[in-house]
Amino acid sequence: MTVISKNQAANLADLLRGHQDAILEQWTRAMSGSTRRSDLIKESELRAQCARFLKVVATAAESGVSDLQSPAWGDVREMLGEISRSRAQQGFTPSETAMFVFSLKRPLFERLRQEHGRDPEAWASTLWATTEVVDELGLYTAEVFIKAKESEIRRQQEEMLELSTPVVKLWEGILALPLIGTLDSARTQVVMESLLQSIVQTNSKIAIIDITGVPTVDTVVAQHLLKTVTAARLMGADCIISGVRPQIAQTIVHLGINLLDVTTKATLSDAFSLALKKSNVTFARNSEQK
Repeated sequence: MTVISKNQAANLADLLRGHQDAILEQWTRAMSGSTRRSDLIKESELRAQCARFLKVVATAAESGVSDLQSPAWGDVREMLGEISRSRAQQGFTPSETAMFVFSLKRPLFERLRQEHGRDPEAWASTLWATTEVVDELGLYTAEVFIKAKESEIRRQQEEMLELSTPVVKLWEGILALPLIGTLDSARTQVVMESLLQSIVQTNSKIAIIDITGVPTVDTVVAQHLLKTVTAARLMGADCIISGVRPQIAQTIVHLGINLLDVTTKATLSDAFSLALKKSNVTFARNSEQK
C-alpha cells in the first residue's frame, strides 16, 4: 500500500492541472508501438482515456488524501479497472495494459525536473513519491487484467464442460450420457448435475453412462463414476456403464475396484438393448414378404 504526504499529493495535483496538455502530448508520444495498439484501439479513444486518467488522478491528489487505497482514489481505481477489463476482452497482453500507466513516468519525470531541477532534495522527494504512485497504479492495472482473464477462462471452461457432457434421450425413460476425455472432480460435478437434472425433467428410470471416449480408468475415475451412479440411484434411476473395453476391464481388476453392483456392458448398443429389456420393450422382425 502506497502512502504519500499531503504536500506530495498537492504537488502532483498542481503538476497535472498546470501542465495537463503538455503531459498528455508527451505521454501519447512516449507510448511504444506495443502499447499503442492501433489494431485494437483507435488513436482518438486512447487519447481520450489518457486525458480522462490525468483528470481523475489530479482530482484524487487534490483531495489531500495520501492513501491510494482510500475512497478518494476510488475513481482512479474504477477507471483503471474498466480499462483493464476492456483490454482483456480486446486482446491486449498484461504488459501492454500495464504500460498504459507505466509509460506516464517519462513525461512526469521530465516535468518534475523542469519544476524542481534547481532543488535536488525537493526533486528527489517528489520524484520518489511520484514513482510510488505510478508503480502502484500500474500494478493494480495488471492485477485487475489478470483477474479478468482468469474469470473469462473459468467461464469458458464451464461452458466447455457443459458442452462436453450432453445427456441424450434414447427412448422413453432411457437416457444416455456419453463421456469423452478425462474425468476429474470438477467435471464429475457437472456430469452429475446434468444427469440428475435430465432424470428429473424426463422422469427416466434408466441412464446409460458411456465411457468409450474415456482414455483410461484409474481409481480416481472409478470413484467419480460410482458417485454418479449412486446419485442417479437416489433419484430413482438405474445406471448402466457401457464402453468397458478389455484394457479398461483389466485395469479395473488389477486395481481391485469394486464394480460388482454396477451393470456394465462392452458397447453402447449392448447397454441400450439391456435398457430396452428392463423397460419391457420388445421388437419383432418383420418377415420378408414375397
